[in-house]
Amino acid sequence: MDFAPYIRDIEDFPKPGVVFKDITPLLKNPFAFQKAGEALLGFTSNMKIDKVVGVDSRGFIFAPMLAEKLGAGFVTVRKSGKLPYKTISEPYDLEYGTGTLEIHSDAIEAGERVLVHDDVLATGGTARAVCKLVEKLGGEVVQCNFLIELTFLNGAEKIKEYQKEVLLQY
Repeated sequence: MDFAPYIRDIEDFPKPGVVFKDITPLLKNPFAFQKAGEALLGFTSNMKIDKVVGVDSRGFIFAPMLAEKLGAGFVTVRKSGKLPYKTISEPYDLEYGTGTLEIHSDAIEAGERVLVHDDVLATGGTARAVCKLVEKLGGEVVQCNFLIELTFLNGAEKIKEYQKEVLLQY
């Protein structure tokens, strides 16, 4: 299925010069939403996955669905100060700034196989930070998957040691 017609460009968001890829048209269409979930799940065929990590905030949309279908646990990675329990953190760079991501210190056990999911791979800073958090807890990142990759930002270079799968590239 061609998902491109369900992605809307928003110019100058969140700041001038940035073209934001809005996935809400895909989410509001039940058929496209279902097919996107199935396609993301298809990237994991024949993989044993113990946990699916969803990245704040749009990664929270498909990651729990993937976890349920895979018989895996769902783990949230959030921006600093949003998780209630003990956390570990990792700084990161993104297309339009910097930040810190956190994960609960007991979210992943040593040796667990982890799928990292987010909506967009842009500069790769967020994805790299999430992978580092997983590895700090002893997990093994078996795949990073995304709805969209902005290839012109070369984010895949920052996660080149991991398997990467995407539905759409721009």
